[in-house]
Amino acid sequence: MVKSTLGYLEKVNLPDLGIDCDAKVDSGAYSSSLHADDIEVFERDGQEWVRFLVHFNRKHIQIDQRCEAPVLSRKKVSSSNGHSSYRFVIRTNLELAGQTWTIKISLSHRGSMKYPMLLGRDAIRGRFVVDVEHTYLSQR
Repeated sequence: MVKSTLGYLEKVNLPDLGIDCDAKVDSGAYSSSLHADDIEVFERDGQEWVRFLVHFNRKHIQIDQRCEAPVLSRKKVSSSNGHSSYRFVIRTNLELAGQTWTIKISLSHRGSMKYPMLLGRDAIRGRFVVDVEHTYLSQR
C-alpha cells in the first residue's frame, strides 16, 4: 500500500470540537496533544467529561473555542524537557488529507508553543509517511 506523505506542518480539522488549525507533525512523539486552558471536569450521564477552552492567538493562528468531550483516561506524560504531568485524554475525529478517523489527544497547555496541536505517530501510523523538509503536503 502506498502511503500519502505529510509535511512537518499540516492543516487539520477536529470536527467534533469545531477546530480547524495547523498542527506540527512529530513522529518523535508517540501521542498527540491539543492546547487547552481552563479545564473543568464534570459528570454527564454517569460519565466523566471535560470542558476546556482552546484559546490560541498567534499571528497566523487564531482560535477561541470552548469544547466538551468525554474523558477517555488520564495519563502521565513526560515532555521533551523531562517534566512529567498528568493530562486528560479524549477521543475525537480528525480530518486530514481527505481522510477522517478517530484519534486520542491529550489536553495540555501549549500556549508557549508555535502551534496549538502536535500530531504524534500513534495518530498517523499506517496512514502516512512524513517528509520533514516540507510543509502542508496534504494540501497539494
